[in-house]
Amino acid sequence: MDLFPAIDIRSGRVVRLTQGEAMRLTVYGHDPAAIAERFAAAGAGWIHVVDLDRAFDEGENDESVRRILGAVGTRVRIQLGGGLRTLDRVQRALDLGVSRLVIGTAAASDPGFLASVVGFAPPGRVAVGVDARNGFVAVRGWTETSTLRAETLAKRAVAEGIPTVIYTDIARDGMLEGPDIIGAVSLQRVGARVIASGGISSLDDVRRVTEAGLAGAIVGRALYEGRIELGPALQAARAGG
Repeated sequence: MDLFPAIDIRSGRVVRLTQGEAMRLTVYGHDPAAIAERFAAAGAGWIHVVDLDRAFDEGENDESVRRILGAVGTRVRIQLGGGLRTLDRVQRALDLGVSRLVIGTAAASDPGFLASVVGFAPPGRVAVGVDARNGFVAVRGWTETSTLRAETLAKRAVAEGIPTVIYTDIARDGMLEGPDIIGAVSLQRVGARVIASGGISSLDDVRRVTEAGLAGAIVGRALYEGRIELGPALQAARAGG
């Protein structure tokens, strides 16, 4: 199982939001590349990066992403999400050199968008973000909730040949209350490789995700607050295969 330490960027700073709310923001650093270097030194194979300014349509952090890639891009694969809502933006993100893009709002709001993306991007370089609030997909930086069910969006991804889905239970994000294993496994049944996000707070949570046979887990706040050490968490994830 892959473990993804997370770097969420807002105005060039490393932050975490609680339940995705912009006003409930905690700053954990001012140098995303330095934190990426720390994760790489601990043995991370992937880093999950989110451009929150793009997600909220309030700017971009491309320079921060470039600096992360410059610091660790030859050793660690970068998974990038946040505001990838046009084909031009998808292409520009691919050109940055990230290993995988996470598409959320556009996949939910435009049924044909994913087909267009896989027309020029290998499906292995694309993931679909299924961010759920009470079972329904949230969009535009989680500021709106659609009428699309999480399972429907996961099926849409699989139908387009995109193997990877990142599932977040928004109610758990940043709350350190444990991930929604049941919800993640339900999406896996449609044929997706599911990465669980939101709520992971301990090594036991990492082990639960591993034991459930999920493809991966994203860990954020628990790392920044010292509740989990990355080295032992990576070992726990790899122990599950």
